Amino acid sequence: QVQLVESGGGLVQPGGSLQLSCVASGSVFGGNTMGWYRQASGKEREFVAHVTNNGRTTYGDSVRGRFTISRDYVKNTVTLQMNSAKVEDTAVYYCKFRDNQNYWGQGTQVTVAA
Repeated sequence: QVQLVESGGGLVQPGGSLQLSCVASGSVFGGNTMGWYRQASGKEREFVAHVTNNGRTTYGDSVRGRFTISRDYVKNTVTLQMNSAKVEDTAVYYCKFRDNQNYWGQGTQVTVAA
C-alpha cells in the first residue's frame, strides 16, 4: 500500500503562483510514476502532469509552459509549481502514484480568483 499526502493548496490571484507538494509513504519502490490530476466542479478529472521514475515529464495541454513538475526521489515527493495561474485552473488537485496499480491522494483545493 502507498499513502499520499498533499499540501499547498489555497487561494491565488490570476497571474500568480502556487506550489503543491505530495509525499508518498509505504510500499514505495522503483519503477513508479507520480503526478497530478485535477477536477473542477461539474467536470471530469483531468490530467495535469506526471514524472516517471527516470525523470521523464509529461504535461497536459492546458498547463504546458505554465506549470512545472519535479520530483525528489529520496524524499518520495512530487512538487507542482503553478505559475501564471488562470481562473480556469481552479479545481481540486489530486496526487497520483502509479506502480502496478494506482493510488490517489485526498485532494487539495486550488482557487484562482481576484
